[in-house]
Amino acid sequence: METFRLKWLLLVWQCSVIPVCGRDVYTAAVYEHNTVLNPTSWTPSTRQAALRHMGENLDIYQEQVLAAHKRGAKIIVFPEDGLYGFNFSRDSVFPYLEPMPDPTVTKWNPCLHPTAFDNTEVLHRLSCMAKNSSMYLIANMGERQPCNHSDHGCPSDGRYQFNTNVVFDAEGALIAKYHKQNLFFEVAFNTPKTVQHVIFNTSFAGSFGIFTCFDILFYEPTVSLIENYGVKQIIFTTAWFNLLPLLSAVEFQQAFATAFSINLFAANLHHPEYNMTGSGIYTPSDSLYYYNMENNKGKLLVAEVPVIAPSNVHSLEMSKPQITSPFIERNIGPLTSDDSGSIFHTMMMYDNYTFISVTGKKGNLQVCSNILCCHVAYERGNTTSSLYALGVFDGFHTRAAIFYLQVCALVKCAGSSYDTCGQSVTTATDIVDFTLWGNFSTHHVYPEILASEMKLYHADTRGWGDNNYYMTKKRMSAGLVTAAFYGRWYEKD
Repeated sequence: METFRLKWLLLVWQCSVIPVCGRDVYTAAVYEHNTVLNPTSWTPSTRQAALRHMGENLDIYQEQVLAAHKRGAKIIVFPEDGLYGFNFSRDSVFPYLEPMPDPTVTKWNPCLHPTAFDNTEVLHRLSCMAKNSSMYLIANMGERQPCNHSDHGCPSDGRYQFNTNVVFDAEGALIAKYHKQNLFFEVAFNTPKTVQHVIFNTSFAGSFGIFTCFDILFYEPTVSLIENYGVKQIIFTTAWFNLLPLLSAVEFQQAFATAFSINLFAANLHHPEYNMTGSGIYTPSDSLYYYNMENNKGKLLVAEVPVIAPSNVHSLEMSKPQITSPFIERNIGPLTSDDSGSIFHTMMMYDNYTFISVTGKKGNLQVCSNILCCHVAYERGNTTSSLYALGVFDGFHTRAAIFYLQVCALVKCAGSSYDTCGQSVTTATDIVDFTLWGNFSTHHVYPEILASEMKLYHADTRGWGDNNYYMTKKRMSAGLVTAAFYGRWYEKD
């Protein structure tokens, strides 16, 4: 069943912060949308043609809002690029864009006042969806703003174009908007001049933060919202291309929510032909997620989740915490293995990793790169037919953007040769009990456990100890595909 009551291990309840004292759960929805695409997206069209195109997608949105409302949802999230798709030029996307006021300055309900601003037909329809369903609604769309050439940042065509998330409250008022900061090959849009930390308040669960797709890999505005503003409930619109073994959508979404102990509401596009799928509703201890490469149908996810109060930013731990480290068990002993392991190098996720082979039934292995050393103590079940490898990367990732990574990854190789380690794999039969740890220099470490058929797991235990970050997992019911720490050393970007 899609609707279920999520369990949680820890819920910090502060009635002084959350204006809904007495209610500790709410129902939320995300929709993974199979967008009606424009087959000639690079060719400029008319405004009327753009409205007809977006109208087809808005009709689907309307159906999903109604379905979510019937299931008691208080908030619904739609994906990035959901209204028109992707692969637009700056000129061809222009007919799809709408002007919109700053909600912090101008109070406006498009459903009640549709003619207050010209060319806002899409905002009007979204506003009425929210109002008529008494539901908070978040959608992604294009925005245009005129600019003067005296503004040195003003593009030559005299306008800014932004990839924008819009937020409507349950009465249909436009209460927030966010301009995507970290663009991913989006020539149609401009990067905002300043980073926006957008937080909006709800009547049923307090405050939410919001960001878009590629933003999730960067400190600003993403981590800053959580660490500097204390936000613990996050809206994430995305058009995510899955990249295994470390960055499939659901894999990293769960890791992010787990690392920060937050609620994350992630809505992705559904286009298996472009390797795009993976949405979910994640809490610190449980997940409802969807990953389907087999058909082209969208999917509505609805779940009951806990209210998580904002953190007091002054109490946030900004350095690596130190705890007793049960993972360094005295009986692990020296580095050993049924097979001594071979060191080799191969590309994974466009980075040159150093690997050590994992072929024996049990062992304790280490592999290092620069100042990062990764360790695994493991024991495999009766099936040991597959080649695994423990990889390490400590350096700059330079594909699509430049940012600093520290990664430890135990991965199933795609074949029996070393050069297949790090390739995309989705199935596995080997059951592996493991303890994985590394001496990370950053405290921003995202723990991932991915099993066969894209099944996600949480670690049995995880934490810091003896300047290492560790996690353990035993008795999985499915074969291990990836167990990894995706570390981001933001300060070195």
